[in-house]
Amino acid sequence: MNAEEYWLALVHVPRLKPINFLQILNHFGNPRAVFEADPDEWQALKLSADVINYLQNPNWYLVEKDIRWLAQQHHHLLTLHDSNYPPLLREIYAPPPLLFVQGDYRLLSSRQLAIVGTRRSSEEGKQIAWKFAQALSHLGFSITSGMALGIDGASHRGALAATGKTIAVVGHGLNQIYPPQHKMLAQKIIQTGAIVSEFTPDTPIKREHFLRRNRIISGLSLGTLLIETPERSGALSTARSAIEQGREVFAVPSSIHNPLTKGCHQMIKNGAKLVEKIEDILEELPSYKL
Repeated sequence: MNAEEYWLALVHVPRLKPINFLQILNHFGNPRAVFEADPDEWQALKLSADVINYLQNPNWYLVEKDIRWLAQQHHHLLTLHDSNYPPLLREIYAPPPLLFVQGDYRLLSSRQLAIVGTRRSSEEGKQIAWKFAQALSHLGFSITSGMALGIDGASHRGALAATGKTIAVVGHGLNQIYPPQHKMLAQKIIQTGAIVSEFTPDTPIKREHFLRRNRIISGLSLGTLLIETPERSGALSTARSAIEQGREVFAVPSSIHNPLTKGCHQMIKNGAKLVEKIEDILEELPSYKL
């Protein structure tokens, strides 16, 4: 049994949150040591009966399925102890212990800016996202988003039209594409960028997973740009995560009568940088040189 398999076995513990995974990992040092520990040590950590039962009987069948996925071309696994694990993401609260990647995993450590917004965007909003993504890509930034319809998709396409360096963080396993309308977009992203998930390849689509992945979008990035974000939006969750992580937040304004940008205006009131042009972003990143 190699080290990778123990990481995969531990991530399959039922209902184990990233923060609990990290607590167990910090106590034992590495996943293999967790499984080889005496049951008294598990109980001393006050692990639930379900967790202890699993540690006594790991689901090696699921691990084998993951290993088969990883054996495919351009499929990668980054663990928290891996030297290739993205350093900015490692800094956040409860970083994902594992990252499953399709495409160029090295991009996860590149200089990134996140661009997010509503799925129900206007054509103007998508055009703005596309242009910002294209320009930032040409300036050397990888564009990170969530591959959703609307602003996310336009942002990925803008980066693809430039250097092709774009990262899609998804809230499900990588054995499926969501939304299905983005199947071709996903294929293009894999060719020059990367699709990443903290969830094992067969993990189904669940609403709560998308909220959870938002901390990864912001955590990978130097800053997050909001475009057409309503008052109730997953993109606002990403912006709040960015604030908690000490990252920059930018927002493109619009008419006060436009419901699609109420969230952008709310974030500007709360300290986000109002953005009209690329220079508005660059001046908040003093280490960046044109």
